[in-house]
Amino acid sequence: MSTAFESVSTAQMVDCVDQGEATLIDVRPIDAYNGWPQPGQRRGGHLPGARTLPAHWADYIDWIEIVRDKGLAPEQPLIIYGADDGDVDRVASQFRRAGFDRVSVYRHFADQWCERDELPLATMPRYRYLVSPHWLADRQQADDRSVVVCHCHYRNPGDYDQGHVPGALALDTNWLESAETWNRRNPTELRAVLERLGIRVDSTVVLYGRFSHPRNSDPFPGSSAGHLGAFRCAFILMYAGVRDVRMLNGGMQGWQDAGMPVSTDAVEPEQAVDFGAEIPGRPELAVDVPEARLMLAADDANLVCVRSYPELIGEVSGYNYIEKKGRIPGAVFANCGSDAYHMENYRNLDHTTREYAEVEAEWRRLGITPDRHNAFYCGTGWRGSEAFFNAWLLGWNQIAVFDGGWFEWSSDPSNPVETGIPEAMA
Repeated sequence: MSTAFESVSTAQMVDCVDQGEATLIDVRPIDAYNGWPQPGQRRGGHLPGARTLPAHWADYIDWIEIVRDKGLAPEQPLIIYGADDGDVDRVASQFRRAGFDRVSVYRHFADQWCERDELPLATMPRYRYLVSPHWLADRQQADDRSVVVCHCHYRNPGDYDQGHVPGALALDTNWLESAETWNRRNPTELRAVLERLGIRVDSTVVLYGRFSHPRNSDPFPGSSAGHLGAFRCAFILMYAGVRDVRMLNGGMQGWQDAGMPVSTDAVEPEQAVDFGAEIPGRPELAVDVPEARLMLAADDANLVCVRSYPELIGEVSGYNYIEKKGRIPGAVFANCGSDAYHMENYRNLDHTTREYAEVEAEWRRLGITPDRHNAFYCGTGWRGSEAFFNAWLLGWNQIAVFDGGWFEWSSDPSNPVETGIPEAMA
């Protein structure tokens, strides 16, 4: 089989973007796709309408499953582009071996689209809040003291000790959550924690955690849920009023995959004299049970369930400390993935955040749209916080986390509960 591919010119690519006659495949790292310029390039972002399929994913045994999950079929015409011709040819060849015969390549993206302002580029609306390892490394090299990096874990300081981003502080999720209810702590407690960590209202805070393999079962969160806990911390910091809260895309694995150094040196925080504002600074980001009940009855709101299907139908509660099984009647189901500790439907196989247009398209199919007030929840707030942050990255503003989630809702016998397969899904 020939390895030669038809090469598309810049003029032809402009027409393709305008007319949408081919599916465009971006093989650069997903951070560049989202909007971050790659080293040596002036602009980041992707061709309008393009899909992301980074070249290193071609090494995954599940590559063809990823392709199918993206709705790509062999009869579709594809144009593969990126910043490196070797990556472009590699992915194009992978498609050809998979039976895709209508594959072309575009080799001038870096020197044309990344440099010429008149050529359109699309970006994730708030991509700056999902930072790339290179951006964070640049901030550290510049000794930017306004940036506070936190390595998040759940009751597992050894996770920090085994290796972290140089300069990062350890942050136990329990410091921000009540150990009894798993809800956010009260304003006085939050102020004490944030000031102890040296975090002020005007700080830039970058959060991340560590993963295990996404298919490993782990009934206790520990280190494997560190990055999921980081999203929980991000929500609570935003609720408290920190104005610039960011996530490291891909967490600790993304940092290491980018070839960045790892430290085992413990870093002691510098106490902040004062947080600098009242807490909570954004109380509207948190919904509690009374407002959740009102949202269920409202025509312009969604209570969004970010749980797994077994939890939805009442097969399991999801947690060994929650006895009651079932779901909240009237909530919109936005499936997280396999169980209470994984978010496969919101992440890529390398743990980076899923292509944002795919998340938004699925939400819109379910009636989860930015014109409505959407409060995301799960069992105790972690998965709901990750979905909430996805909505924030999309540029949505009418969003919140139903903090008590299934744990608090199911603890009150006066709250209605359903089990079994929902009628709409039967």
